[in-house]
Amino acid sequence: MGTVTVVEEISSWSACLEDKIENHTARVGIVGLGYVGLPLAVEFAKAGFSVTGIDVQDAKVAKVNAGSSYIQDVPDWELQSLVESGRLTATSDFSVISELDTVNICVPTPLRKTKDPDMSFIVSACEQIARYFHPGMLAILESTTYPGTTDEVVLPMLQSKTCEVGKDFFLCFSPERVDPGNAQFQTLNIPKVVGGVTPECTRMGALFYSQALQKVVPVASTQVAEMVKLLENTFRMINIGLVNEMALMCGRMGIDVWEVIDAAATKPFGFMPFYPGPGLGGHCIPIDPFYLSWKSRQAGVEARFIELAGYINGQMPHFVVEKIQNALNDRSKALKGARIHVLGVAYKKNIDDVRESPALDVMHLLMCRGARVTYSDPYVPSLKVDGCTLASQDLDVSLMSCDCAAIITDHGSVDYRAVLEKAPLVVDTRNALKGYASEKIVRL
Repeated sequence: MGTVTVVEEISSWSACLEDKIENHTARVGIVGLGYVGLPLAVEFAKAGFSVTGIDVQDAKVAKVNAGSSYIQDVPDWELQSLVESGRLTATSDFSVISELDTVNICVPTPLRKTKDPDMSFIVSACEQIARYFHPGMLAILESTTYPGTTDEVVLPMLQSKTCEVGKDFFLCFSPERVDPGNAQFQTLNIPKVVGGVTPECTRMGALFYSQALQKVVPVASTQVAEMVKLLENTFRMINIGLVNEMALMCGRMGIDVWEVIDAAATKPFGFMPFYPGPGLGGHCIPIDPFYLSWKSRQAGVEARFIELAGYINGQMPHFVVEKIQNALNDRSKALKGARIHVLGVAYKKNIDDVRESPALDVMHLLMCRGARVTYSDPYVPSLKVDGCTLASQDLDVSLMSCDCAAIITDHGSVDYRAVLEKAPLVVDTRNALKGYASEKIVRL
């Protein structure tokens, strides 16, 4: 037998991994089993891959292995079926990476209080992965972050003198685009953007995702892929900030902002309707644009739109509380001591996620002004506000005993006609009472 040349040996890593991916024999790893990682693990397991989920939280690992889902978009029966078939398993032991062919990093990327990126979860995950990383692997970062993270933070941790990216291993970035509670667009059918450190990395990443997801969109680099997610959410944040400012202006002028938006939306071109609300919530829109703002400052560019929109959106909970206070004053009632019942505390309708929910800020501000605050939410049985644990109350009883009901999140299961009938006063921040006319209603 002839001696295998270095070039042949290097190219064999690509050919071997490509063969495994196409034949669905590649062993897939997902680090981080949250709202991004678990649905992704489920899709690859459904596609016939052997999937191992890795998470540092033992409770999540135990639930996955028991077939018990804690993610709203992943039904128990589906998870249980995949676990029982042996297609999906979970562990907290990172040494399993030595047996894997691919690894997706789906860990949190929060902001610090100073609105600087917190890379600690990514760094910690990569430190563990690097201990067991081996040639022939494909690694993909999915955690939302600033442009340059994959090349500047992840690549140096995985690459070595004997392990070259694009030849011995493959590294990509692919932004998560999960929209919790969206029945129409989920992990399977949301187009998957992917960009690699090298063209071969991009090709390998696109090949991988195309085995389980319906549409893959390759881009030229990791930086382009990283910027895609930031553009998407900055676009939403700024437009929400604009329409929130319109709500503030219309409120002062006595104009119905909801009617203005509906009429403007009849224009078949050049206008896209966005809607005001009590503030921004969730894991993306309130946070992601500030990654871009931080990175742009490093490049000497001030992201003025982002900072201004962030300020306006941050003021909306205060505006809502003022609406409630003024509505009570018009009825000769003081906010201090008033019984305010909040309808909906999740950050958006029909989900159980309260991360960054504006309801928390509204409730905090109401409590600071001496109001007696209760809430009802069919998706959130209990909630901590200002160190106090509150329990969701019976809606009918609470409506009849409160001084004001505030619709903060408009869950679809709530009978808003009944809310209007039973509550003495309703401050509606979501236009849930659209079409109803009553002196009881105070709209945003």
